[in-house]
Amino acid sequence: MTAVLPGVRVDFAEFVRTALPGLLRYGHALTGNPHDAADLVQTVLEKVGSRWAAVLRKDVDPLAYTRRAMANAHISVWRRLRRERLVADLPDVVAETTDRLEHEPLWQALRDLPPRQRAVVVLRFYEGLSEREIADALGISPGTVKSQNSKAMATLRSKLGEGG
Repeated sequence: MTAVLPGVRVDFAEFVRTALPGLLRYGHALTGNPHDAADLVQTVLEKVGSRWAAVLRKDVDPLAYTRRAMANAHISVWRRLRRERLVADLPDVVAETTDRLEHEPLWQALRDLPPRQRAVVVLRFYEGLSEREIADALGISPGTVKSQNSKAMATLRSKLGEGG
C-alpha cells in the first residue's frame, strides 16, 4: 500500500487500529463518559470510513479530520437533545444533582436564597444584566429587583462574612 501522507496508510482498518485509543480518549473528553464516547467514535468512523478515499484526496491529516468530525457530531447531538423548558414561575425546589461546586461556601449560600433572590443575583452578577433587563426577564418591577438584590446581598454577607 502506498502512503498518501507521511505516516498515514491508505488502509482504513489500519488507521482505525492505530487511532482508536486516542479517539476514544478524545471522545470521552467531549462527552464526559466512556459509553457516549464509544458511540460517538463509532458513528464518526462509519461516516469517515464511507468517505475514506475522499478524505485522503483532500490532502488533510485523517486524524485531525476525524477529530473535527467528532466535535461537529457531538455538537449536533447536543443541540438536538437540548430542550429548553420555559416556565411561568421559578420552582421553589432546586433539583438535586451532583455538582462539583457543591461544597463551595458561595454556592451553598446562593442555594439557600429564595428562588427570586437567587435569580436576581445570578442575572445581575453572573449574566451582567441591568436592573431593567432583570425586571423584564422576571416580569417584576425595577424596584422589586433592587429590593430582592439588597436582601440577597445582606443574606450572603451575613453567611459569608464581610471578607467573603
